[in-house]
This record gives sequence, C-alpha cells and structure tokens, in this order.
Amino acid sequence: MDKEQVFDNENEEYDPEIYTLTDEEGNELHFSLLGTLEHEGGVYKALIPVDEEGNEESDEYVILKCGVDDDGEEVLETIEDDDEFERIADIFDDEFADIFYDED
Repeated sequence: MDKEQVFDNENEEYDPEIYTLTDEEGNELHFSLLGTLEHEGGVYKALIPVDEEGNEESDEYVILKCGVDDDGEEVLETIEDDDEFERIADIFDDEFADIFYDED
C-alpha cells in the first residue's frame, strides 16, 4: 500500500477520497478512503465512516472488496470468506500500525 494514500507530505493538505455507499435499508453512508491493497489478485479498500463534512465518526474502519457488476462498474462488496477477511485485515492493521508509529 502506498503510504501517501493515507497521508500526504507534511507541507500538503490532506484531501481524502470520499465514498457514498448505500446500505441494505437504502440509507446513504459516507466513508473516507484510508488505503487500497492489491493482494492475491483481489483489490481491497479500507474505509472509515465520516459525516457529511468529512469528519471521522468512528475509530474503526471497514474493509470491502472491489468487484465489477454486470454493467462493468466497480462495486464494493462485503468479504464473505472469514479467512480471506482475516488475512486482509491483518495486512491493513500492519500497514496502519507502521504509518501511525512512524508519525510519532
């Protein structure tokens, strides 16, 4: 994962990529992209919930897998396989620990 996806250079302002996702009940939720990971042929995104102004609403992030729908559009999907989820979560946790540790 490119650490600049999470933090820009010290002299530049951080401008997060915001995703608006719709849950099963039709509610729109906003998420800020923390990072993207390519692993074993899959692409995964770590997202943190934010309010409409982009302020973080939680300390916990979600991990979704990138897929393609019938129209060829990118979609974000829940990772159904527990083993796959654990592997990806461990990688993101390690990457984020390195970034936050380096910032101190």
